[in-house]
Amino acid sequence: MENQKITKRNGQTAAFDIEKITKTVERATDGFQLDKNKLLETIPSFFKNEMPASEINKALILSALNLTSVIEPDWKNVAGRLKVFDLYKDVKNYRQSGSAVPYAYENFLEYAVKNNVYSSVITEKYSKEEIKEAASFINPAYDLVYDYAGANLLIKRYLCEHNDHIVELPQEMFLTIALLIEQNEDKANRMQQVKDTYQKLADRKISLATPLLMNLRRPNGNLSSCFITVMDDNRDSIFYVIDQISAISKFGGGVGVNISRVRSKGSRIKGIKNSSGGVIPWIRIINDTAIAVNQQGKRKGAVTVSLDMWHLDIENFLELRTENGDQRMKAYDIFPQVVIPDLFMKKVENNEKWLLVDPHEVREKYGKEIADLWGKEFEDLYNQLYLDAEFGKLEMAKFVPAKELLKRLMKSQIETGMPYIAFKDTLNRYNPNKHDGVIVGTNLCTESHSNVRPAKFAEKRIENGKIISETSDGLVHVCNLVSINLANVENDEELESICQTSVRILDNAIDFTQVPILEGSQHNQRYRTIGVGAMGLADMLAKNNIPYINSADYVDELFEKMAIYNIKASIELAKKKGTFGAYKGSDWDKGLIFGKPQIWFEANAKHKQEWAQIFAELAQHGIRNSQISAIAPNTSSSLIQGCTASVLPIYSKFFVETHGKGSIPNCPPYIRDKFWFYQENRNIDQRKIIEVMARINKWIDTGISIELMYNLNRDIRAKDIYETIMSAWKKDIKTLYYTRTIQKDGSSAAKEECVSCAG
Repeated sequence: MENQKITKRNGQTAAFDIEKITKTVERATDGFQLDKNKLLETIPSFFKNEMPASEINKALILSALNLTSVIEPDWKNVAGRLKVFDLYKDVKNYRQSGSAVPYAYENFLEYAVKNNVYSSVITEKYSKEEIKEAASFINPAYDLVYDYAGANLLIKRYLCEHNDHIVELPQEMFLTIALLIEQNEDKANRMQQVKDTYQKLADRKISLATPLLMNLRRPNGNLSSCFITVMDDNRDSIFYVIDQISAISKFGGGVGVNISRVRSKGSRIKGIKNSSGGVIPWIRIINDTAIAVNQQGKRKGAVTVSLDMWHLDIENFLELRTENGDQRMKAYDIFPQVVIPDLFMKKVENNEKWLLVDPHEVREKYGKEIADLWGKEFEDLYNQLYLDAEFGKLEMAKFVPAKELLKRLMKSQIETGMPYIAFKDTLNRYNPNKHDGVIVGTNLCTESHSNVRPAKFAEKRIENGKIISETSDGLVHVCNLVSINLANVENDEELESICQTSVRILDNAIDFTQVPILEGSQHNQRYRTIGVGAMGLADMLAKNNIPYINSADYVDELFEKMAIYNIKASIELAKKKGTFGAYKGSDWDKGLIFGKPQIWFEANAKHKQEWAQIFAELAQHGIRNSQISAIAPNTSSSLIQGCTASVLPIYSKFFVETHGKGSIPNCPPYIRDKFWFYQENRNIDQRKIIEVMARINKWIDTGISIELMYNLNRDIRAKDIYETIMSAWKKDIKTLYYTRTIQKDGSSAAKEECVSCAG
């Protein structure tokens, strides 16, 4: 390749220098058991005279990806490093920085604030001396940990741009986030906490949900992941909620909306029979709102609409996303969720009839809002309705075989992956704030939920186009999320420290986040709901030589310890900052944890002494956050973290994602040495997955995004799916997320990532 030239990024030509490329490849392969010559030998196959330097790097990345295999999985990490090196050159070229690796944080911060890339909060809250100290925390070596999929996602989705050019580097992002998270902490130890948060984010111990990772340093960005609202049965409320959905979606939040209060099709309006169009027309408007008001131009809005199983429109609701039937009754861009009471499951088991009713008629004749009832109150009213319907006393009522209705739900799940399932009585039985309201459904990814109520009264005062004041008696669930990367946790001491930092991060976020709707701000102060989750469980198990299907006892103790660490951290915060607003009368105030008294922990917990100490501290100091743990799906953020998503088994030990710009190989981090300990979800009986989830669920005060996967090549029968759902209900699982099926042709039911929660 003598006398060949390359075209530099500034447009000038220079002699082709194999030594420069060799040094780059050596940096990229450093620390891996790989032969760098395998990559260098690919150069003649793609090099052309005067080839742009950027294209050479892209070709090297593609070659490294093509070398990736189960035997040599680290080539994907080499590709990731090459991608980061390319980022350095682009950023250096645009920022015209003199350093090879342009980490000059103080200069960059000044530039970012001046050009509105960053919010000015940092320079207002921190002195120049503190910023200089923070700059010393940056460790460029953290940039070298990403494989290609992680580096590519981080660059494309999360790093800040200016004039359509990426101007931010990964460690600048993490340090800036850490500074903002700790902005209101006591100055005496604030910088130490900044360092702690930065290191745990940069070293991939803690993963932030998308809104925090994407928006925290940007001006006017939403920081909350999950929202849930509820629609009342009148036009004002319906359109008020649609406006809430659009406001949340505009700032990148995912929304859950319960629609069970809305009267059914054919119900009376102002006494006139057959006037109501039911819930489907309103759902179609929600569907179109999600499309019209997208998430900051990056993707369409994401909304899950929940409906209770007793609602007369439930049969049409189950068909919302199926291909057959009247297209005017479809809504293909929302995510349906069915809210199921215990009584329905009992009637399925006993092969009995199930009664469908109109909530409007129930309100008119019985003076009760059936959508707000659960447990004994619901069953008492339902049994009265059942008896009255049998004697023809209800105008709007229909009996259907309970088992047939569940079969229709299962059929829709196999066809479309949905509806999600929320077990209403289980949700509310374990609700620590049952003294203050009711849980009516869940968020978009089904792991987060709390009390909500529709706004009966809401008012805005606007002067000169600006909101001067707002008042409302409604509550909209808001939750911020992080996930602990278990793949990178070395021991219990480190796990406890990570849990402490995670709780602090999320509690701090409540105080400086700008929630896009008033009812969400009110919820934040009333409940201070947070969600510390987990990812990389399959990797942790493989590291410890534990097959997933034999892991129930291990994960039981692991998540008990995490519960102890998280609750202790929230109690410590309560000592310094006080309890959440609705603490008085809550389960926490009554000495109940996970709905259970101390005597239960004395009989069932492994770490009895630690629990005894927690109960004593709780009685004395209370707790800062009403709900603390929630496990999100982490579909994309796990790529950045370099681990398996959430707490489920891997889908495949090695797979290639193909898209328009090429193919990206992927496999879990320890596949070369722990191949036999990674078990594939598609080959596991899902009832065994439910057993593992139930062990984790014992120690989670909100929920888990549980995806079920059925491989139809393994003679899966309807009975197997039925028993899995039944087992989940009986084991106190609160929700079931996507149902994925692998068809006999090898294809699988489509699944869309939950960006808001997962990252």
